[in-house]
Amino acid sequence: MTRTGTTQTHLRRALRREVPSTVGLLADEHDFTAMRRYRTFAFDDHPTYLRQVEALLRTLATQGGHTTVTLFDPEEYAAYCAETALDPDHPTSRSRFTAHLGATGARVTYTGQPLSSLLPELVDTAVRHATWEYATTVLATAGDCATCGKDIGKAAFERAARLLHRLLDAAGPGTHHLVCSVSAADDQLVAALHTHAPTRPDAGTAPYAAADDATAAEFTAVLAAGIALRAPGGLVLRTSTPGDRDRLHGWRLTGDTLTPLTEAEVFAAYCTDARTGEPLSPEPGVDHRAGFPLAPDPAEDETGHH
Repeated sequence: MTRTGTTQTHLRRALRREVPSTVGLLADEHDFTAMRRYRTFAFDDHPTYLRQVEALLRTLATQGGHTTVTLFDPEEYAAYCAETALDPDHPTSRSRFTAHLGATGARVTYTGQPLSSLLPELVDTAVRHATWEYATTVLATAGDCATCGKDIGKAAFERAARLLHRLLDAAGPGTHHLVCSVSAADDQLVAALHTHAPTRPDAGTAPYAAADDATAAEFTAVLAAGIALRAPGGLVLRTSTPGDRDRLHGWRLTGDTLTPLTEAEVFAAYCTDARTGEPLSPEPGVDHRAGFPLAPDPAEDETGHH
């Protein structure tokens, strides 16, 4: 009888390790304060809450299961409860919303990292997720060109992909870090991309390799959203090669074209505080250079301008 009980317990524990867990995290004091309006929310201060969350994550990790962490947004939670007719002041409602986030929202896998490193990663992942959703929505709802009848979003994405390829092809060998920024409605879409181009690429291989395909798609989508919206934007490129100073180049997004910035414009962009407008000291070991012109787009005659 004891043996049977032990076996059943072992089986339940083994099954528990195969059940994934999702933890919804209130990342900052503002969101934490918003949740305190609910009577069933048990915590009084954010530091204590964060310590308890970290202890929970460590406990889940010791059980051997797969745990992900997602950002719990009180405003989204209230809207979710309203849409699903749930009582927001109930633990089960919070649990259902967290499960919903685990299936649809931005999330980070917990691997034992401290909250001090997990939180920035989670926030960055959430921002990237929101940017991707916004950009793809812009492209999906852009409609058809009144002149040529082509799908504006599809054409913009294809145009952005070719622009990125031509830019990196012209950039040559080295490790490249690109940032694209687009002004869209009341928001600023920003995407970053890391790539590496070998000095002597092998025959038949791509001239550069992105850090991952998802990041490259996000970057292309943001650039494409700027093209589709005809929104102001810009792109900066930082290239690092062993033994040389880093080089900074910049372009302005004009319609569906990247127009090179002058050396002075690149310097001003990097050496001015975006919030205050005050000048910043130039970073040592870095050369500010004008954006270089891109080769003509062989498909431009086909895609045209919408």
